[in-house]
Amino acid sequence: MPALGCCVDASVSPPLGYAFSWDSSLPAPELFSSGVPPATNAAAVTTGSHWSTDLSSALYRVDGWGVPYFSVNSSGDISVRPHGTDTLPHQEIDLLKVVKKASDPKNLGGLGLQMPLVVRFPDVLKNRLETLQSAFDMAVNSQGYEAHYQGVYPVKCNQNRFVVEDIVKFGSPYRFGLEAGSKPELLLAMNCLSKGSADALLVCNGFKDTEYISLALVARKLLLNTVIVLEQEEELDLVIDISRKMAVRPVIGLRAKLRTKHSGHFGSTSGEKGKFGLTTSQILRVVKKLDESGMLDCLQLLHFHIGSQIPTTELLADGVGEATQIYSELVRLGAGMKFIDIGGGLGIDYDGSKSSNSDVSVGYGIEEYASAVVQAVLYVCDRKGVKHPVICSESGRAIVSHHSILIFEAVSASTTHVSTQPSSGGLQSLVETLNEDARADYRNLSAAAVRGEYDTCLLYSDQLKQRCVEQFKDGSLDIEQLAAVDSICDWVSKAIGVADPVRTYHVNLSVFTSIPDFWGFSQLFPIVPIHRLDEKPTMRGILSDLTCDSDGKVDKFIGGESSLPLHEIGSNAGGDGGRYYLGMFLGGAYEEALGGLHNLFGGPSVVRVLQSDSPHSFAVTRSVPGPSCADVLRAMQFEPELMFETLKHRAEEFLEQGEGEGEGEGEDKGLAFASLTSSLAQSFHNMPYLVSSSSCCFTAEATASASANANNGGYYYYSEDNAADCATEEDEIWSY
Repeated sequence: MPALGCCVDASVSPPLGYAFSWDSSLPAPELFSSGVPPATNAAAVTTGSHWSTDLSSALYRVDGWGVPYFSVNSSGDISVRPHGTDTLPHQEIDLLKVVKKASDPKNLGGLGLQMPLVVRFPDVLKNRLETLQSAFDMAVNSQGYEAHYQGVYPVKCNQNRFVVEDIVKFGSPYRFGLEAGSKPELLLAMNCLSKGSADALLVCNGFKDTEYISLALVARKLLLNTVIVLEQEEELDLVIDISRKMAVRPVIGLRAKLRTKHSGHFGSTSGEKGKFGLTTSQILRVVKKLDESGMLDCLQLLHFHIGSQIPTTELLADGVGEATQIYSELVRLGAGMKFIDIGGGLGIDYDGSKSSNSDVSVGYGIEEYASAVVQAVLYVCDRKGVKHPVICSESGRAIVSHHSILIFEAVSASTTHVSTQPSSGGLQSLVETLNEDARADYRNLSAAAVRGEYDTCLLYSDQLKQRCVEQFKDGSLDIEQLAAVDSICDWVSKAIGVADPVRTYHVNLSVFTSIPDFWGFSQLFPIVPIHRLDEKPTMRGILSDLTCDSDGKVDKFIGGESSLPLHEIGSNAGGDGGRYYLGMFLGGAYEEALGGLHNLFGGPSVVRVLQSDSPHSFAVTRSVPGPSCADVLRAMQFEPELMFETLKHRAEEFLEQGEGEGEGEGEDKGLAFASLTSSLAQSFHNMPYLVSSSSCCFTAEATASASANANNGGYYYYSEDNAADCATEEDEIWSY
């Protein structure tokens, strides 16, 4: 790095490569001859000019968190391997091609969907479920376990109809069931399991009232394998009373509060002070009451939950062992025990580190998890002489996280502006306007620069800026002079190498809607450009969303990074028309259900993609546009149809108040009214997000307003004239 030669006296010879221009009586900042500060280590992503897709894969840790479903292909795009390790080369799906198919207008062969976009891969979902089942089957067979494993999917992880229906369909050969935690979840579980395996469990968790318990017993009457799990002791009286009135023999489970828990955010739901479950004293009272009611044989399932993202198999085995001791005691007390439900906790390696000391990673794989569970149950049961129970798990996060990818576009980025060097006369005038303290800071800054004391330079630079801000506040310094001082201080920072190289990339997304766990508790997800990975990323950036909220940003990334390596926006090197797409991966659990409507930004558009033998290896089997402005307004109790009529009437009144009526003016007014009401109507139908002129249809005035759109990155709204070109079957075009 060149020595700092900022703010030196003219009698000092400038170092090679620098240019000076100032009056000899005034020290002034020098500029680099190129007009651009030198690159610093902080700004560089990597050294050397060579770049490859392998380097991108390592940089973004795709080889860690992405295995076995995601990789970087030879074109520099993210590739999806829908069948995991069983995916053949010709079956890999180029994610960029899926995005183009979804977002291109219909007249270009696309689906005309607006960003942001969720891409679902049911094949990945199927592979995750089968991998989990296979891991437990292997553990059962290799360890001589005398019962079987059957999973239960907790629908709270993702209640989307097609996700739940797919799980029931894919899991039917394995008796895979569902878990519900509320009345609407119970209703959807009942509906979906009507088409599933007769042996599949319907586990009813959560707080329960009379209606919830009655509904669960109706499910039992409908021959669904329903288990009512007691979360609170008082629920037992309701179950006994209602089951007698309905003449239904219930199957009952209970949730135990274990002493075992893990630290960190996800461990807060476990342990003796957990939100749900019964203590040992409460369990004994439940057993006694069931015995007195002649229903002790109805108690068949023990449920517990150590916490999500269990970090190690050692902690897992400890908790499962404790729970199996309780199970064995219930058997000894005469309960008709058959199932042990180990709850959730099978973790996801979000950052690819395979670390046991992180909330975003775990130190084991699915096979190790299953082996630890089976071994812990087997050991206690054999020691106690208890028949091996059916092992259930509620591994929702592990099943659905990988199958869903959120795609969004970076539409612009902040730029670092390099100011031109002030003239000597300008500097003379500037320094003369400063007060004595500020002038002293300026002289000290110059002297420190000559001595090469960089820390001291920064000290006086900060002091100079602060004093000038105070002068600006009291009116003795104008805005041009303040800007000149800012430029001087920026030169100092850049020359020393401490200037912030991180840009802000503005993304067409709401963090609150699509990544709520990041906003809520800083949950990290892998975020990666889905293309241009054969190019070296030359920038670092944070992501800023569309909302009018300072929390609407992503400034923490996997690997402990506070910024993300990114490419310049607008480059057409990848043949993508200058569009720059990012993907958030492993977000298939919880994000869609937890997303809110902050600033009235609704959810994304969705496509469902299956691997096929087509030329591009995929077929889009379903596409659904995201909620429109009308949809999100209805969620806030507005009535869009009445709103439109009000605004239409207002437009009519406005045009009637026009002055005079020359020849043809009445016809012009009619056309103006039709155009205005057309735009109003379409505004209700559009999604709240930005629309790119290159991806779909344009306003009627697109040509006339091209320059205005260029200043806005080419983003504006649809027109009614060609909205039908972008509509899917679910769209409705209003008439007026």
